[in-house]
Amino acid sequence: METDDFFTTDEKKRLFSLYRKLLQLSGETLLKGDCRKLKTHLVNTIQNHYIRRDTFGLNPVIKDMQTAVIVAEEIGMKRASILGLMLHDSVRCGTCTAEEVEQNYGEDVAGIIRGLIRVNDLYSKSPTIESENFRNLLLSFAEDMRVILIMIADRVNIMRQIKDCGNDEARRQVANEAAYLYAPLAHKLGLYKLKSELEDLSLKYTEKEVYYHIKEKLNETKASRDKYIAAFIAPVQKKLEEAGLSFHIKGRTKSIHSIYQKMKKQKCPFEGVYDLFAIRVILDSPLEKEKLECWQAYSIVTDMYQPNPKRLRDWLSVPKSNGYESLHITVMGPEGKWVEVQIRTERMDEIAERGLAAHWRYKGIKGETGLDEWLTSVREALENSDNGLEAMDRFKLDLYEDEVFVFTPKGDLFKLGKGSTVLDFAFHIHSKLGCKCIGAKVNGKNVQLKQILQSGDQVEIMTSNTQTPKQDWLNIVTTSKARTKIRQALKEMAARQHAFAKETLERKFKNRKIEYDEATMMRLIKRLGFKVVTDFYQAIADETLDVNNIIDKYLEQQKRDNDVRDEITYRSAEGYNLQQSLPEETGSKEDVLVIDQNLKGLDFKLARCCNPIYGDDVFGFVSVTGGIKIHRCDCPNASDLHSRFGYRIVKARWAGKSQGTQYPITLRVVGHDDIGIVTNITSIISKETGITLRSIGIDSHDGLFSGTLTVMVGDTGRLEALVKKLRTVKGVKQVSRN
Repeated sequence: METDDFFTTDEKKRLFSLYRKLLQLSGETLLKGDCRKLKTHLVNTIQNHYIRRDTFGLNPVIKDMQTAVIVAEEIGMKRASILGLMLHDSVRCGTCTAEEVEQNYGEDVAGIIRGLIRVNDLYSKSPTIESENFRNLLLSFAEDMRVILIMIADRVNIMRQIKDCGNDEARRQVANEAAYLYAPLAHKLGLYKLKSELEDLSLKYTEKEVYYHIKEKLNETKASRDKYIAAFIAPVQKKLEEAGLSFHIKGRTKSIHSIYQKMKKQKCPFEGVYDLFAIRVILDSPLEKEKLECWQAYSIVTDMYQPNPKRLRDWLSVPKSNGYESLHITVMGPEGKWVEVQIRTERMDEIAERGLAAHWRYKGIKGETGLDEWLTSVREALENSDNGLEAMDRFKLDLYEDEVFVFTPKGDLFKLGKGSTVLDFAFHIHSKLGCKCIGAKVNGKNVQLKQILQSGDQVEIMTSNTQTPKQDWLNIVTTSKARTKIRQALKEMAARQHAFAKETLERKFKNRKIEYDEATMMRLIKRLGFKVVTDFYQAIADETLDVNNIIDKYLEQQKRDNDVRDEITYRSAEGYNLQQSLPEETGSKEDVLVIDQNLKGLDFKLARCCNPIYGDDVFGFVSVTGGIKIHRCDCPNASDLHSRFGYRIVKARWAGKSQGTQYPITLRVVGHDDIGIVTNITSIISKETGITLRSIGIDSHDGLFSGTLTVMVGDTGRLEALVKKLRTVKGVKQVSRN
């Protein structure tokens, strides 16, 4: 076997150790010949040097086997997932085909491989997903739940392996992605153990000092904490035994990340966080007695310790959509300390630890979870979204949202995200009901569409056949499903209106016996200042444009196109040439930026993506090198930076007065294609004090020109004055700042 060069001595030991462990975990599910065929494929792939070590120098075969152990041991998935994981690199590099995999191992394995290849292709250039690929990643996830589970395990494995990696930037990127994408995904799917590990490791790699500070504090207080837990448990244990219940109790210290979030939320040091641990009572109950015995244990605990009624969480009667079931109560323990107690059965505990995969094992007992419906809504939202960042923001909100449950008048129960409105509920039941919704009766009282629903509300949707979806409905709804359905309905309505408007226009042409020429009409539409044809037809539908007036302008356009103007030498704006020699960017560093808590004199740079100038609303972003980049609050990247790296955002504001410093600003000017207009624009700029024209680029098409001007300007006041003057130039249609 010519694979010796591919594995180090240490990796060979780990290879055989992992192989034995995988056989032990999944041996009963593997078919005869699976291991032999898998070994052949892997050896062939390695011998042909088709697979390489990744950014962190990790051996792909070892890495996949480690991930497979997590998939089998901690999530509970077996044959198809393990084989899919181990074979996807061989298929991706062409050692074997998807058809061969399907023939040798079955459609199940081939399906997983297709999903993993799509995801790994997105990761091929970078250790993390770039924002423009985020939509494609989520679409791959939405097609097969197993691919999400495998990728969560893969990220957990990578986070475990890169602790000693020398590539700090790549490690930080992976850690940030784990926190903003994979930990929320694990939360949504009920994989709470893996979620906590991802969050803790992410904190360890991104805020090392904070992580070790909390870890040391936990170690210092461990003895006293264990003593307190034992004192709390002892009387409870005695009473539960006397009641004849079969159970075990464990105290669980909360994760470092969870404690850090509490410190930030409560704005207190480590010593100020009172609920550092939770007590878990796990009952060994037969299925038919689960609820009875859980409530019996609840009664025993609350008889002994005073409960906080506001902190009761009953996921026993109404489980979460990911299948999570438990009773949570906070009680006053010894020494006047609040203690969280979780009561559940062995079955519920396995679902809480392993999430979705464990729920599949018990399927038929409690029915399907709401996750299939959630994935369907994700798929629909992505298919109707062109903006990757917007899709990402909506997706993340859906992952972490809490749930409320509401009832129909007939008593049917529905689960919605916390903050859902009457309109969200209407679309949740059916899109036709949502489109006709005019309000609702909540607990017998008439309410508006924007009414936020609370758990336990009884909701009766009221409709009208004359009602149609409105644009402002998008500001009322909070769920992806409702937003997607509203956008679809608005697009369909607009398409019908545009078709009717075009038909009306063409009929008028026919009545007046005028030949309709599409090219002439397109030139007219651009001359009228419409960027897209649909806006033109929408204006006809809204009756802001008169059809007869359009026909008159069309005849003028036709005459203009046909006129032979030999006596006029036409000069396009595109031929404009900026002759003057322009000075290089000058400026002083005398302007002061106040960053965060009134700090001055910090090293900062102005971000090139949005080119902020004195007077703009700005914020600071702490870069990896330690310097601070200043961005405009309306920067195209602002929402991405806030959502992904919120902890690296600092406040910033301009102080003092603008004192001679000039900043480069790019303006986009659109107008009629005439060189005279460009001359007027440059003339205005040259007469402005404190403003210098650095460069100009012109592009003309169909009678319009689009110019990009770079000017040096001191502050927003001067910039706004310049933009106003440019808009007054005859023939200029639009002036905007890039």
